[in-house]
Amino acid sequence: MTQTPTAQARAQFTVPANHPMVTVLGSGDALLRVIEKAFPAADIHVRGNEISAAGDAKEVALIQRVFDEMMLVLRTGQPMTEDAVERSIAMLKASENGEGDGQETPAEVLTQNILSSRGRTIRPKTLNQKRYVDAIDKHTVVFGIGPAGTGKTYLAMAKAVQALQSKQVNRIILTRPAVEAGERLGFLPGTLYEKIDPYLRPLYDALHDMLDPDSIPRLMAAGTIEVAPLAYMRGRTLNDAFIILDEAQNTSAEQMKMFLTRLGFDSKIVVTGDVTQVDLPSGTKSGLRQVQDILEGLDDVHFSRLTSQDVVRHKLVGRIVDAYEKYDSQHGTENGSHQGRGRGK
Repeated sequence: MTQTPTAQARAQFTVPANHPMVTVLGSGDALLRVIEKAFPAADIHVRGNEISAAGDAKEVALIQRVFDEMMLVLRTGQPMTEDAVERSIAMLKASENGEGDGQETPAEVLTQNILSSRGRTIRPKTLNQKRYVDAIDKHTVVFGIGPAGTGKTYLAMAKAVQALQSKQVNRIILTRPAVEAGERLGFLPGTLYEKIDPYLRPLYDALHDMLDPDSIPRLMAAGTIEVAPLAYMRGRTLNDAFIILDEAQNTSAEQMKMFLTRLGFDSKIVVTGDVTQVDLPSGTKSGLRQVQDILEGLDDVHFSRLTSQDVVRHKLVGRIVDAYEKYDSQHGTENGSHQGRGRGK
C-alpha cells in the first residue's frame, strides 16, 4: 500500500525583545516540553529569541498558533503555566478537528477575569467554563451540571461576589439541601446549627478565598451574605439577590420546584450539581435530573454541562471521573448502583 506523503512545512516565530524567553519557554523549558510532547513528530528548535518548527504542515500551523496564543496571554501580564499550555493545545486541536463549536480562542478563555481578590485572580480555565460564566451574565437561571472539580460552584460564587461588589445585587444567598453522603444529620453531635455548619463549610471556604475574611462575619450579620440549608428558603421571595443552590443533585423534585419559584425581581439563580453523585434515599427522584427534562429550552434558562475535560483539580481527578463513567457504561450501573435499584433515581 502506497502512502501519500504529508505536506511538510517550516515556520519561524520571533519573541519580542520585551518578553524574556523564560516566560515563553517556562522555567527549565517546562512549557516548551509540553508543546514538544503534544507534537512529537515536529522538530522545534530555539535559538536566542527565535523559535522554529518543522514537520507536517498542519502540525506546524498548530504550533504557530500555540505560540501566538501564548503571546496574547503574556501581553496581558498573566503568566503561562504548563496546565494553561496543555489546555490551549487541546482547544486548538479540537477546533482543527471540527470538534469545537465556537469561535473562542484559548487567549480569550484564559484572560477572562472574573474577580481579583487578595493577590489572586479567579478566571475560567476551559472553554466550557468560559461559556458557563458567560451564560451566568446572559441568563436569569443557569444550571451548572458536571463532575467534581469542574469549578461549577467556585465560579458561580466568584460571579456572585462580583455582582455584589458592582451593586448589581444587594445580597448573596448560598444554599444546599441538607443531605450528606452516607450520613444523617440526626446522628451528628451538637445543636441543629452545629450539625448543619460542617455541611455548609465548603461554601464558607470558597467565600474566604474571595473576600477579606474579617468582613465575612459582618456581611453575614447584616444579611448581605446568607448561607443556609435549602429548607430555610421555603415561603420566601428573594429579590435583588444572587442565589446559588449547590449540590442540587440531592434535591427532590418538589424541593427543586420550591427553590426555583423563590425567584424574585432583579435576582439571578445558579444551580450546580453532579447527577452522578446522588445521595438521596432509594426511590427518591433527583430534582436536578428531572428539571433538565422540564426546563430545557425555556427562555432565559440555560443548562451548562461540564465534563471531565473541565476538571481543574489534580489531573488524576479527571481520569477518575472517566474511569467511573466507563465502568457504569460497561456494567449498566449509575454511580456504581444498578439502574432502577440503586440510590436516587
